[in-house]
Amino acid sequence: MEQGQYLCEHYRFAADQRLKVFNFFVILTMFVEGGIFTAVEKDFHPLILALLGGFVVILVTIFWLMDIRSRQLLKLAVPALKTLEMGFPEEARIFSNDAIRRGDLARYTFAFRVLLTGQLIFGLGVASYGFYHWYLSP
Repeated sequence: MEQGQYLCEHYRFAADQRLKVFNFFVILTMFVEGGIFTAVEKDFHPLILALLGGFVVILVTIFWLMDIRSRQLLKLAVPALKTLEMGFPEEARIFSNDAIRRGDLARYTFAFRVLLTGQLIFGLGVASYGFYHWYLSP
């Protein structure tokens, strides 16, 4: 296998895995949060809310760690891909041009962190609410 092909395949695989993990996180949290809203609507025991909120916090932690690892794998290939691009015309140097032109907000990492942070706050809020009402319930 040629070096360039190897690097591109590694980068493609890592990027694809990162998006799949993100999609799976979104789907899984939708189900859990559906359970939370159902528990609130049906007036379930507050401990159920606390456990569901804690589960959201655990999910966020696990998926955040998985995203960190995915980003590490992506970053492994970038320096070599930039070196490989030096033989290409200026407009075809995708990784080099992206490093110069990208903003901090228009990135997958920023979007993932915003969603994960929001989910973490939501999960902590639900868990706190559940524990608080469980502790105060007669």
